[in-house]
Amino acid sequence: MKSTTGAREPNKLTYKGQATRARILEHAAELIYTKGVHATNNEQLRRAAGVSGSQLNHYFPTKESLVLAVIAWQAERVLTFHRGERFACFDNLDAFRAWADFYVGYERAYQEGCTLGSLASEIIKTDLDVHDELASAFDQWRAIFRDGIERMQQLSRISPEADPTQLANLLLAAFQGGMLLAQVARDIAPLKDALEAAIDYVQTFATSPDPGALRAR
Repeated sequence: MKSTTGAREPNKLTYKGQATRARILEHAAELIYTKGVHATNNEQLRRAAGVSGSQLNHYFPTKESLVLAVIAWQAERVLTFHRGERFACFDNLDAFRAWADFYVGYERAYQEGCTLGSLASEIIKTDLDVHDELASAFDQWRAIFRDGIERMQQLSRISPEADPTQLANLLLAAFQGGMLLAQVARDIAPLKDALEAAIDYVQTFATSPDPGALRAR
């Protein structure tokens, strides 16, 4: 595949076409995660997704178009999960603790790692022109945390002296770094420690005692 764009837009596809495209993306993401971008080829993807060469080229005529679509697909999964009702818009410390508890309690977390983070670490080393898309995905993830912290300030739950952008960076970095160390150690402890420390730091800006912290203690 040439390193140029040109993928078919999903909103212009039939229902069947969208399902086929999604199946290709799911298998492409898995192959890139396990084998790497350069080691993933059309033949492997055709076999894994159960599609013909003409179908693959119809949806993704270039390697760059496929990789860009995989980034968007993985990012949408992560962002949709974080924007769901489970974490109540991250407007309180309990929501951040629930987020940390979910990943710490997920039995395969240290085996699978962060799907978007792992994809980024693999793709960023290539010469494909996808840096802006990766940066945008992480910017949107960071914004979810930042917006939550800003709402906490508006609700007078944390001090106006707190820097929402800085705290959002801390939380995302703690997750990404902790997940990587957990994978290396095959032990969830590094992720647990990193997230607890980051959330405890956010708590230092709390304007009143936090019930969640008291329960944890």
